Amino acid sequence: MDESVGSILKSINSPADLRQLPTEQLTVLCDELRQFIIDEVSSNPGHLGASLGVVELTVALHYVYNTPYDQLIWDVGHQAYGHKILTGRREQFHTNRKYEGISGFPKPSESEYDAFGVGHASTSISAALGMALATSIKKEDDRKVVAVIGDGSMTGGMAFEGLNNAASSNSDVLIILNDNNMAIDPNVGGVSNYLLNISKSKPYNKLKNEVWEALGKLNGFGPKARRLVQKTEGALKSYLLKESNLFESLGIRYFGPIDGHDVEYLAKVLRDLRNIKGPKLLHIITKKGKGFKVAELNQTVYHAPGKFDKNTGEIIGCECDLNKPPKFQNVFGNTIVELAEQNPKIVGVTPAMPTGSSLNIMMEKMPDRAFDVGIAEPHAVTFSAGMAIQGLVPYCNIYSTFMQRAYDQIIHDVAIQNLNVVFCLDRGGLVGADGATHHGVFDLAYMRNIPNLIVSAPMDEIELRNLMFTAQQDNMGPFSIRYPRGCGCRVDWRQPFEQIPIGKGRQISQGKDLAILTIGTTGIHATRAVKSLANKEITAAHYDMRFVKPLDEELLHEIFQHFDRVITVEDGVIQGGFGSAVLEFMAAYGYKSKLVRLGVPDRFIEHGTPEELQRDCGFDQKGIYQAALEILQG
Repeated sequence: MDESVGSILKSINSPADLRQLPTEQLTVLCDELRQFIIDEVSSNPGHLGASLGVVELTVALHYVYNTPYDQLIWDVGHQAYGHKILTGRREQFHTNRKYEGISGFPKPSESEYDAFGVGHASTSISAALGMALATSIKKEDDRKVVAVIGDGSMTGGMAFEGLNNAASSNSDVLIILNDNNMAIDPNVGGVSNYLLNISKSKPYNKLKNEVWEALGKLNGFGPKARRLVQKTEGALKSYLLKESNLFESLGIRYFGPIDGHDVEYLAKVLRDLRNIKGPKLLHIITKKGKGFKVAELNQTVYHAPGKFDKNTGEIIGCECDLNKPPKFQNVFGNTIVELAEQNPKIVGVTPAMPTGSSLNIMMEKMPDRAFDVGIAEPHAVTFSAGMAIQGLVPYCNIYSTFMQRAYDQIIHDVAIQNLNVVFCLDRGGLVGADGATHHGVFDLAYMRNIPNLIVSAPMDEIELRNLMFTAQQDNMGPFSIRYPRGCGCRVDWRQPFEQIPIGKGRQISQGKDLAILTIGTTGIHATRAVKSLANKEITAAHYDMRFVKPLDEELLHEIFQHFDRVITVEDGVIQGGFGSAVLEFMAAYGYKSKLVRLGVPDRFIEHGTPEELQRDCGFDQKGIYQAALEILQG
């Protein structure tokens, strides 16, 4: 798409080229870079708003810092499209997030400019601190480390752990707080309000500008004068803001807030900060979706809008057809409202994903019973435990990949106390274009070894509703329900609720040649594979097991007494997952059937469509069909 590339951007094949530009050309470059991102993402969907918001910061950072020797970390990595384009990947950018194309997130194996892999939030400060200390140990005193962290990521507890450690280490690290008052949805909580107070304080901002101008003159006055000015500056900031400055209280020099869309001023400020030793934080104010009006006005929708008209912003292929199966997340969102209307004890919890999880439906209808706690998964789980121990029934909705961050809380705060917290794990399995950082493939394995915890996965939307209904019955204890990203297979999903017996599977089809055991939506692939096998006069008995824990041992005994060829299928890791649970059952009871386990192999899976990745892992319809032929031949 070279014809759509601006003349200055076309000349930039690396940051070294960028650093040859006169400062007055940076604004034009930003315009060209922003338009290139809009052009590309309109036809090849990805994360739009966050990258548009940091165009000027991206250009200024690579203009001032000697990348890749100086190292930049992006938190979260969906801000990094401009960074990728300026670091030699412009011509490959049309493959962004596509199968065997470049990753949608920074990835060190992809480019030396990607200093650290960042797909989950709140990791950048800790990583930057470790990298800065390493440069000091290696005597690379001229090497700089910069962490760019969004204000949404700053709500995560790990960010504060990093800040606390950075202050005590006196490492030469620059933290840039990109403040747009948004994560995917609007930010919530005290940190968000605190940053808003800073950005709106007119007396403070006037003082800040005056102090900033004096900053460049400090070097000539010696360390005593420097300390005096720092103390005076901090005291004045505290007085004018009517509260202490959080970052300076921790011992981190605070600068800002400044306009994050003035590229020339940003470059000047970054040059000044480059020469100041020790931990420091620059607070910049940006607008998510900057430069594309419809994205500025609809920041949640245009975080990752899918395909859209780059001229009008109209989203192409908006899903509104009532004759098509809904997304699983929308089934969850509507079902929890139905259940909450019946049961006043039910509450909803999500860590910063109300739209992505569809808990926003409950938040709109029952705002006093649905809670967004910010990017804070461990807190979300223990917060839910606190409500559960008081007799409420929290439905804690967390993406499978992010639930990994709260593993101790699941064990210590929920399972040991046997509390009825219902974990609704959205995005279970291979999620597609977000790749290895976001695939929800570990939950079946890491949940099934926790005592007291029921681990389940519905095959379709009706089963999801019924599991959600079952999970809030009396004396249930901890209950995990995992379901995939995207649409299901049932248009008639809104059926009356039925309670599912805990630990009981169901038989989908009769057969005599082999048995296929599935968990979750892999049962849809298996159903189709069974029909294909029938064309070869092979009959397969298909069982939807529904529960990984407790396993339906009665049904398993029946299966292994009748079949000497068995296949298990799961959209999760084979190591320790559903197939492993069946294998353990076989070993415990001395069954000798030949068992083949299909699922995600013991490696990290890259990005692509779920269909492409399931095919590569061998558990799509064709993979199950082929495995059945092979096991019967063996």
